[in-house]
Amino acid sequence: MTTLAALTLLGLVGGAAVVGFGLYNTSARQGHWPGVGAVLHTTFKQSVRLRAPAEKEVPEDVAAADRIALGALHYQTACAFCHAVPGTPRSATALSMNPQPPHISEAVEAWEPRHMFWIVREGVKMTGMPGWPAGAHDDEIWSVVAYLNAVKTMTPEDQAALTGDRLGRTGCTACHGEGGRSTNSFVPRLDILTSEEIVAALSHYSTGRRPSGMMQEVVSRLDDEDIADLGREFGAAERPSVTLLPGSDEPGMELSTRGTASVPACTACHGPGRQSGAAPAPAIAGQSRDYIATQLRLWRNGKRYGGPRAELMSKSARALTDGDIEALADWFSSLDQASTN
Repeated sequence: MTTLAALTLLGLVGGAAVVGFGLYNTSARQGHWPGVGAVLHTTFKQSVRLRAPAEKEVPEDVAAADRIALGALHYQTACAFCHAVPGTPRSATALSMNPQPPHISEAVEAWEPRHMFWIVREGVKMTGMPGWPAGAHDDEIWSVVAYLNAVKTMTPEDQAALTGDRLGRTGCTACHGEGGRSTNSFVPRLDILTSEEIVAALSHYSTGRRPSGMMQEVVSRLDDEDIADLGREFGAAERPSVTLLPGSDEPGMELSTRGTASVPACTACHGPGRQSGAAPAPAIAGQSRDYIATQLRLWRNGKRYGGPRAELMSKSARALTDGDIEALADWFSSLDQASTN
């Protein structure tokens, strides 16, 4: 017993000396002691497999082309510096890291979508890979996972079709489309928002008031003048008008224009036909179905913030069923701003 206590004390003193006197060399050039790297990598793999979500939690649309395209564009901006893209090598700086970030084509080989979701959301200790900046936004993470899963069979030509040349496309139009008229079902249209609404949204992303792993990455490169310029470039001077079709018996129209005891009429604030004196809220009519449905679920689940009526929006969304959300998304997305102005 005495011997065990002495060995324990000796170990504690030795450990304190290694830490306190800097005896352990933390240089990235030196790497770990023999065997430590293998132990850590095995720990990483087993940790991912233990904690990854169940297969049933993988979205049915994880292979959707729009998800893959959106994930590819974000990856190009935030991840390709370390992991490269199909058809291009890793940078010299990435190759100097210890441990080296694997080339994306190798990194995805052994993982299913549910595993990659956990890795992207949580990051990996002692590798330089961070967790997702807005951990609550699973919808954004699944788009990145959709791209990573597609990489397994992707050619350099496929990659170029998604992101342009080897440096990738830049600017808002890469995701939001020319003139802000996005054709990606997971990306909002900017051309139906006012300049003030765009500036407000970008400002909320910048301060973290409205979390988004994708948009927070973008606005981190913008100052107030840039934000104002983008509002003027993409936003309308005033909200476009939309004419409601009379006599529709669609459930989405009924809910959005009349509301219920728990859910106020959406059109009172968002339009079309916004009531005079109501607090202004961004236009919904003409946005894509997937985008509207995703935002409503974020509000309902307490993962969306921002705006002058955030409390009312959160309370209203909590009363929505999955069927309500689908009906609202169907109806609002069916209203074409361009054809009804």
